[in-house]
Amino acid sequence: MSYKDKYNLWLTFDEKTKAELEAISDEKEIEDRFYKDLAFGTGGLRGIMGAGSNRMNEYTVGKATSGLADYVKSGNDGDISVAIACDSRLNSREFLWCAARVFASKGIKVYAYHTIVPVPVLSFTTRYLGCTAGVMITASHNPKEYNGYKVYDTKGCQLCTEDAENAISFINKIDDYKSIYSDCKTADEYIADGMIIPIYENELEAFVNAVREQSVYTEKSDLKIVYTPLHGTGLVPVCKVLEGMDVTVLESQREPDGNFPTVKSPNPEDRAALTLAIEKAKEIGADLVLGTDPDCDRVGIAVRNGDDFVLFTGNQTGALLVKFICEMHKAQLNDKSTLVKTIVTSELGANIGRSYGVRVEDTLTGFKYIGDKINKYEASGEQEFVIGYEESYGYLVGTHARDKDAVVSSMLICQMAAWYKNQGKTLLDGLNEIYAEFGYYLDFLDSFVLKGKDGAEKIQSLMVDFRAKGTALLPNISEIIDYKDGVGDLPKENVLKYIFNDGSWMAVRPSGTEPKIKVYYSIVDSDKDNAKLRLEEIRKTIGEIIGA
Repeated sequence: MSYKDKYNLWLTFDEKTKAELEAISDEKEIEDRFYKDLAFGTGGLRGIMGAGSNRMNEYTVGKATSGLADYVKSGNDGDISVAIACDSRLNSREFLWCAARVFASKGIKVYAYHTIVPVPVLSFTTRYLGCTAGVMITASHNPKEYNGYKVYDTKGCQLCTEDAENAISFINKIDDYKSIYSDCKTADEYIADGMIIPIYENELEAFVNAVREQSVYTEKSDLKIVYTPLHGTGLVPVCKVLEGMDVTVLESQREPDGNFPTVKSPNPEDRAALTLAIEKAKEIGADLVLGTDPDCDRVGIAVRNGDDFVLFTGNQTGALLVKFICEMHKAQLNDKSTLVKTIVTSELGANIGRSYGVRVEDTLTGFKYIGDKINKYEASGEQEFVIGYEESYGYLVGTHARDKDAVVSSMLICQMAAWYKNQGKTLLDGLNEIYAEFGYYLDFLDSFVLKGKDGAEKIQSLMVDFRAKGTALLPNISEIIDYKDGVGDLPKENVLKYIFNDGSWMAVRPSGTEPKIKVYYSIVDSDKDNAKLRLEEIRKTIGEIIGA
């Protein structure tokens, strides 16, 4: 069907959908909503909310759920159940109950969180309740216009390549959006039938207890913390695991709100998202600012430096956590102990881990691959998971979850800051000590937004151009690693990594969840100023190629 044919079909779905579509006068907007179906990729669904086959709405959620239900039933006999949860985004609750009704209509029992919870809680719950699969309605740290749909296997790990492809094959068979809910009863009727079971208190308590088991430092400290949940799901669990510490919650960002009224984007990677928390920290003389994203799987921090605050990158916080965890667990580390990171994460934390005798393994971008490593270690017994992290502010210590967890990360970051403060140091002092021992690493990320059909085509064209340029792209490239055909035992991925003569590197990859092409840089240099100059030269060249 042409995009116009699909548009006309959707006009017949319901009055609300019809009114929204008929109000659009821009033909390009109509084309963008219908030129393709919103792709269920290896990370699930994620897209702008609204009417259309290329948008997040009750019909695209219903299609994904109907296909996923068929996939789950195809590989399992006997009782089948699904855990499902959502974050604070607009329409998240509605999408949750849409999905729950479709699962129940297909004879699958649903354990549905009746209030918002973080991603790691859903990951934990899937395993804790022995569910066949799990679903989380979230778009992580994306702007407020977005929502998404993540799928987890029975171990609480997001579906990896082969399983995701199998699930996608079932989802793609669903082509009749209009009749998806025709056999569904109301959520209340399914609750009365026992097919949908509301959950929250007991499961959240079990999760919090599992996080507390990862505690490594409980000495008293006068550390003062300002915490912001950025209008998301982190408030309750993060405050629970920080009990006993001096924590001030930023009131203006305390309450869940999918409009995210105080920030442009609820992304703790951006300084702007933590601006109000930093102002509060200056006002009360706090040492540390902590911010979790809406689904509380990522955490960003800012550390006092005199009268101002310094924001740490995900790589810097990750390196500090590796040092802290290895130091606290030094007596328990052995030849099985393993750190897992992604291919676009700095080598600094890895080198710290190696100095403690810890093994290091790389995975593709996406925490599901780290979760999959944990599953394999538990199955084989040949390795033991110590810590996993990625440059995009996601960390995990412990095996209670199979996804990044800002709840356990918040607890450990605060304990780490207390440990340093009791030595008369800040986290910035700790980071500088690491640089003195392991060398200076300057890591940076550029994200180039290229929206719509034209943007998607340009991203693919740019990857072709990067491959064609080869080592002529930049001076001093010693090696190019192309992951499109698979490297080692890693799945195939559209990523290029350029290794420079001195061990610095750059990587290019299209985002799997947003209309972006991302460029990662890691400059290794003994001189900070020289590292900055080198970074700017490389960024300028890349910007000219991309046309930014």
